[in-house]
Amino acid sequence: MLKYISPDELAAIIKSDKVPGKDYCVIDVRDDDWAGGNIKGAQNAPSSQFYVHVHDLVQKTKNVPMVVFHCALSQVRGPKAARIYAQARDQLEGDGEDIPHQVLILRGGFSDFQAKYKDDPDLVENWSKEVWSNPEWL
Repeated sequence: MLKYISPDELAAIIKSDKVPGKDYCVIDVRDDDWAGGNIKGAQNAPSSQFYVHVHDLVQKTKNVPMVVFHCALSQVRGPKAARIYAQARDQLEGDGEDIPHQVLILRGGFSDFQAKYKDDPDLVENWSKEVWSNPEWL
């Protein structure tokens, strides 16, 4: 079973002395809705192509002990990608080619994260008022 991480918990990790890409990584699976802002340092792995590229992502992140997934709301795309990734990574660990790890889902997705942290450049980058004030994106 996958676990959730709150926006506050993720913000604390990002602001800690933990190193992105080494101690943790954030995977944003939004597609066209990636435009308008993202969590600082997040990697975009669009959900529409996720299954095709999951093994490449696992290879790139197999030494990272914490991988956090999200989409806009973390209701469908983020959790689905996290499950697919977790299964591929667990197989790698079962084969003795991986380290113990956590796969987490950001509760509320980027929508909740940006609502709270959009003005903090240590946490959010490329934020666009035009995008987030448009009800079609929410």
